[in-house]
Amino acid sequence: MATAPTALIVIESCFGNTRTIAEAVAAGLTDAGAQARVLDAVQAPASLPAKLDLLILGAPTHNRGLPTTATRTQAGKQAGAAAPNSGMREWLARTTIPAVLTTAVFDTVTSKSWLSGSAAKAIIKALRRGRGRDAPSIRSFLVQGQSGPLADGEEAAARTWGRALAASTTNV
Repeated sequence: MATAPTALIVIESCFGNTRTIAEAVAAGLTDAGAQARVLDAVQAPASLPAKLDLLILGAPTHNRGLPTTATRTQAGKQAGAAAPNSGMREWLARTTIPAVLTTAVFDTVTSKSWLSGSAAKAIIKALRRGRGRDAPSIRSFLVQGQSGPLADGEEAAARTWGRALAASTTNV
């Protein structure tokens, strides 16, 4: 009997939109029989669990890439909340991700135009740096305006993507 695949979703979220997408992806994974857990990058361990089948990384797009301390501070002021001084960029720098681990990446964006940039593409560059990894599954989810909300249908699309990721994981 095959065991249920395990997935870890590590995110950075400033206004809650990226977290909503991550929770929907986790629900889709669970729908398909996987075990999924969502952690903020600031709380995620630098050493990944040994029995991990799928790692999903997500972040909002800030200034055409991953959030920085400055953009987090600005977002925190907009949201009226204290901003963490680390996030996805810093987690990637301190974490060793095995080359054999199946990985998927997503971001939230205000436009799907190439001019808007992509946090997901920045994550992929970080994954490739020194690791020689192939491009993982990548997905962008649309947010209406800088602080949201998510565009219509994006949460459902995230859940569907989660189901598809579970189906493509070798242990399912």
